[in-house]
Amino acid sequence: MTKLGRLYSKFDSVTLPDDLPYTQVSAWELQFLYLVGRHELSGNGRIVELGSGGGGSTYALAMGLRENPAFDEKTGRLHAYDFFRVGKGTFASEKFFTSGHKPEDDNSFLNDFRGRLEPFLPFLEIHAGDLWQTSDPDDTTPVEFLHIDIAKTARVFRCVSERFLTRLEPGSIVLHQDFAGPRLPWLHHSTGALLPYIEIAGPPIRSTLAFEVTKPIPADVLKRISEDDYTVDEKLALITAVQDRIDRDHTDGIPFKSVLELAKAYVAHYDGQHKRAWSIAKPLTSDEYLSRTRADHFEQLRKAAEGERKAPRRSPLSRLRRLVRKAVRH
Repeated sequence: MTKLGRLYSKFDSVTLPDDLPYTQVSAWELQFLYLVGRHELSGNGRIVELGSGGGGSTYALAMGLRENPAFDEKTGRLHAYDFFRVGKGTFASEKFFTSGHKPEDDNSFLNDFRGRLEPFLPFLEIHAGDLWQTSDPDDTTPVEFLHIDIAKTARVFRCVSERFLTRLEPGSIVLHQDFAGPRLPWLHHSTGALLPYIEIAGPPIRSTLAFEVTKPIPADVLKRISEDDYTVDEKLALITAVQDRIDRDHTDGIPFKSVLELAKAYVAHYDGQHKRAWSIAKPLTSDEYLSRTRADHFEQLRKAAEGERKAPRRSPLSRLRRLVRKAVRH
């Protein structure tokens, strides 16, 4: 059993407050965050949460740190990153506001977050805004713990990989909260690329995959991940390698082999190979979990494939003529 795997037996020992701040993270994931903070961290390296949202996950982790005798609140810091506002591109919910809805003239819930986390403010460092602006490209301090709940787009994941994954070292702990999201295949194929250097804790905790770095990660591997320097076929093979390591989540509710197979369809979809994407996704429509929870994914992929089939094919000669006409006009 892995070091992190031993925490699974401690779930029943965790009692979190009934009035935790609103969060989109499950109770099991909150308990695991508490357990990691309580038993596995020291504060000697950076403790980082990317995507703190309304504060529930931050609160659970901070509670664990406070009860951890190895963590010194005077010197240790929990770094919380988020836009801390609702609006386009933030993927935030108005439920993150204390009132449950956004005030008319203010889309920031930063003050609400501060109020909820008030007991832990002495060792909580808040970074509000776009991650590309709030993270330091020159910071090379080792990251002891990284909770990733922010990589909803490839653009943000590039920042995560360039500025945080590069600071992992043996002993670092990573939690991917969105691992059950097929539309975020960068989480899956990057994990596949890291497999020789990490140890997966065990079954995912609901949608979170936890792992510990066990060997130094070569710079060229991290560079390929951050630059998305893999072909579609290489990405599919990397995801297959992850499928070989995990099956269902620890509650037996999420079939991760199927989820990751659908993520493969999105690898092809994002590359513009829509017919190939649908050929991967279509057999999965009979999967009970996916058909119930990801119907919109199937519809998106099906429509894209149909659009590709209907698009008129233009010969290379026709394209050349258009380019010549365009050049003449200019």
